[in-house]
Amino acid sequence: MQTVLLMGFEPFDQDPVNPSWEAVRQLDGVQLAEGVQIAARRLPCAFSTVGKCLTGLIAELRPAMVIATGLGPGRSDISIERVAINVNDARIPDNLGEQPIDTAVVVGGPAAYFSTLPIKAMVKALRDAGVAASVSQTAGTFVCNQVFYLLQHALVGTDVRSGFIHVPNLPEQVADTGQASMPLVTTVEGLREAVRVAWSTEVETVQSGGQIS
Repeated sequence: MQTVLLMGFEPFDQDPVNPSWEAVRQLDGVQLAEGVQIAARRLPCAFSTVGKCLTGLIAELRPAMVIATGLGPGRSDISIERVAINVNDARIPDNLGEQPIDTAVVVGGPAAYFSTLPIKAMVKALRDAGVAASVSQTAGTFVCNQVFYLLQHALVGTDVRSGFIHVPNLPEQVADTGQASMPLVTTVEGLREAVRVAWSTEVETVQSGGQIS
């Protein structure tokens, strides 16, 4: 049995839930294809411990593909990330109270890593399924970006494809603010389709996914 490791984050910033984990955990054990199964795992929202957790999961599960997901507050769609940068610059403290500013994710590491997932094919498939989706050009500079960078750094030179996806808030999280959101059932189905396409796509789709600013 081959494993696709799909990860979401624990809640942070005093929020009782994190939609990335709420969605991902519903996909644990889902069969993507014959002999291919999703394993869902939760990550800590903490700069100093998440790297050890990530590498431990990779060593334990020996996945054939790895996708991490996280909450993108204010985002209105499922955002397939293109690039991780070698910068930590936390706007708020993490769950351990740490707030690194202008530090390297990996000292001496490359300035950036690109996703090795077929990100445009994934976006197209989601849109075709009626789920709002886009290519995102930034994963931020908080723990999500750190995980994305560490993931690509750990798997560089291997044939294990990997990347990161941001998901919107749940409607109940932003009911009083008017911010963008997505129902959990839509996020779950969107992630299921994104992972399926990531696994089954050999040749990337050629279509525009850029932004002017």
